[in-house]
Amino acid sequence: MKLLWLSHLIPYPPKGGVLQRTYNMLREVSKYHEVTLVAFNQAGFLSASLPDQADPLEFAKQELLTSVESIHVLTIPEDTIFGGRYLTALKALVCGRSYNMEWLRSAEARETIVNLLAEKSFDVVHIDTVSLCVYFDLFEGLPIALNHHNFESAMLESRAKTEQSLIKSLYYSYEASRLLKSEIQHCRKSHLNVTCSDDDAEAMKATIGGGEFLSVPNGVDISYFFPNRSFMVSEKSLVIVGGLSWYPNREAVEYFIREIWPLIKARIPGMSVDIIGRGPTQEMLKLAESDELFRVHGFVDDVRDYLWRARFYLCPIRTGGGTKLKILDALASGCCIIADSFACKGIDVQNGVHVMYAQTPESYVGAILKLLDHPEEEARLREAGPELIRDRYSYSGIGERYAESLDQLTIHFRNHKRGAR
Repeated sequence: MKLLWLSHLIPYPPKGGVLQRTYNMLREVSKYHEVTLVAFNQAGFLSASLPDQADPLEFAKQELLTSVESIHVLTIPEDTIFGGRYLTALKALVCGRSYNMEWLRSAEARETIVNLLAEKSFDVVHIDTVSLCVYFDLFEGLPIALNHHNFESAMLESRAKTEQSLIKSLYYSYEASRLLKSEIQHCRKSHLNVTCSDDDAEAMKATIGGGEFLSVPNGVDISYFFPNRSFMVSEKSLVIVGGLSWYPNREAVEYFIREIWPLIKARIPGMSVDIIGRGPTQEMLKLAESDELFRVHGFVDDVRDYLWRARFYLCPIRTGGGTKLKILDALASGCCIIADSFACKGIDVQNGVHVMYAQTPESYVGAILKLLDHPEEEARLREAGPELIRDRYSYSGIGERYAESLDQLTIHFRNHKRGAR
């Protein structure tokens, strides 16, 4: 079966969040279907992810071509002009549209897709985010699977409620309302809506009131993330992982700095923390300069070294959406995880079995102290995580099931067309 896959980024390297999900799903689905990839190049993001490559785009393309049949790379229009992002946002505002539905609108992309559709007889289209639905009209007569990494408008509305700046809060609320209209329109028209969790599927169905939904969970490449007991665990060490340009991760680290870290320093002398993720703020960097136990690393090529060495993995995320891949990676790596229950939404974990939940600064400190005093509980947590991942969250099984779902979608669509004649 021939599959056209539209992506808002070059899905390589598989290091963090959406990159991991998209790369691994592409790789697995390509084992069953012939995939043509059309992807926008977020050039700055790609360069930061492949800092040692002279030509990051070409390197990523060659790696992806080991799985997909062909790749067609597109330029993001706002990247070609000074102040392009702000001009795009202003244009969307003036026109009464969502920025999310404008930033990938491109005459070049439209021409590329039209030409591909003329050259090949595709059986199904995968649209990897709602922002790409500006090309929805081109796929008339084809079954469409629309992927949702998050319930985007709900995330924006949540951010509007927590934003301290009144102007930003009003903007996020406006953006959320405009984006929701697009989500409703395109979710109802898509033949299949794909979410990362049952929670997101139920939330979207309740709000949108129509459309077919399928939960395809995030997963783990268990050949990459696994327990490695050859690494010596640092006795008093914490690690927090996540790209800091994404506001839920940034907010979580700011919460840690302001509320949790002072309590840890007061009650557990000598405890250190490593902050991993691209885009650290000045507040984080300044604290690292004055506190040798607070270490900020930015983007690292291989996060596993930090996961294997850390005594405890903290995830104080309290906002956002979707399923947190960082939690899945940490479980697969045999980490001892202490997290807000919100960070584990959509993942089939049990408090005290796979993770320790903490909802307040005091409870984070309490959980650390308890596990320091009871290493047998820590050992049980470290064993339970990888077992859960092997049973439920390996990408090989998830990708195979999604490939089968695309098969069924295509068959159902063809049968429906025949019945309508």
